Amino acid sequence: MAHSNAGFQPLQYTEYTPEEMLNRARSFYAQHESRRTVREFSDRPVDREIIELIIKTASTAPSGANKQPWNFGVISSPEIKAKIREAAEKEEFENYHGRMSEDWLDDLKKFGTDWHKPFITTAPYIIVAFKKAYDLNAAGEKEKNYYVTESAGLACGMLISAIHNAGLVTVTHTPSPMNFLSEVLGRPANERAFLLLPVGYPAEDAQVPVIERKGLGAVSSWYE
Repeated sequence: MAHSNAGFQPLQYTEYTPEEMLNRARSFYAQHESRRTVREFSDRPVDREIIELIIKTASTAPSGANKQPWNFGVISSPEIKAKIREAAEKEEFENYHGRMSEDWLDDLKKFGTDWHKPFITTAPYIIVAFKKAYDLNAAGEKEKNYYVTESAGLACGMLISAIHNAGLVTVTHTPSPMNFLSEVLGRPANERAFLLLPVGYPAEDAQVPVIERKGLGAVSSWYE
């Protein structure tokens, strides 16, 4: 295929034998099949470079027109984490005491969750993912972004995978509404809080609920 655009370069691609591909796929699946959402964290410190590499990995995600419409706010300050927890618990209290439907609350019972969110202050790092509704150029003019929610979602999926790959744990937290995160962190008007993830080691006595993941037949449809 010929490209008239000079802004192309040869693809850097490593081909594996079918056996190597299968082994790599099996290994990657086995690693991620063990991933669990964790709500009980240790306050053990984590090397900042690990967090940096996790975010760089997330930022390799595909995005609409390669606009990369995301920003990851990384919080280790105890004071800021305390402010975030206070605001998050205020919203979550309202959720558990009126905003959530009875069906929703019933579905959450098996996880033992409530409006208390101690992991926000216990985990050594909090990552708040923001999606950028639009960009601003050097002149302060708006520049359009495309598939913003989808792009941010892809980046967050890769972020979670990178966290697990590094040997750390997280939980996806979406206190709603999330406007307070922009206010606490002083983010610009073009950014919308998308997801909050505490990152760290699990507590020594951490417990996780007994769950079953859907099998291949329940999550895929094959047309052959």
